[in-house]
Amino acid sequence: MATLTNTIPEKTIERLSEYRRTLLACHKQGITHIFSHVLAGIHGITAVQVRRDLMLIGFSSDTKKGYDVPVLIEYISSILDSQTPMNIAIIGMGHLGQAITKYFNGKRLKLKITAAFDIDPAKVGQTIDGIPCYHMDSFERTVEERDISLVIVSSPTKVAPSLVLPIINAGIKGVLNFTSTPLNFPQGIVVENYDITTLLEKVAYFVKENEEGAGSNNG
Repeated sequence: MATLTNTIPEKTIERLSEYRRTLLACHKQGITHIFSHVLAGIHGITAVQVRRDLMLIGFSSDTKKGYDVPVLIEYISSILDSQTPMNIAIIGMGHLGQAITKYFNGKRLKLKITAAFDIDPAKVGQTIDGIPCYHMDSFERTVEERDISLVIVSSPTKVAPSLVLPIINAGIKGVLNFTSTPLNFPQGIVVENYDITTLLEKVAYFVKENEEGAGSNNG
């Protein structure tokens, strides 16, 4: 197990997760070694960035043959994963919540969705994609009983602010928020606000800029 004395930058953590997914796919194909420039090319970054990220977590390897794929997978896993699996709950089992559940089911991560919460009588008490759905009234009790550390918020946007206090009171340590309302939590709770609409509009903006730029160059 690698030990680090400094906090790893957020962007590096994101890239390490992406590297691992690529390496797992390579391993599945029987690829045993990969060079930094190949890994970089897959992710649209430079080989220098790949090497810098791996040096930052203390990984070194014989680069004449490239990185040993299974060894690097194990090393990155020792950095990213906790010693024991973390249990996750989804708040809001609408279309988005169910899509997220389907996506995560069967993944090899040490992250497991074990419970869902909603207020819709048609969902509460049901098992959806193998996940039991509870009423929000039982949130704090169920979080404690099922040892849940993280929550994914996929509720309607207007409901999201009312979830902050129950999440704090339940002792949740991390929140991934998929609603368009940013949620703020006290220090000690890690939160990632992931606004799909904003991200899509950002992509559309740059597509528009590229198209307009190409048009002016042709004029």
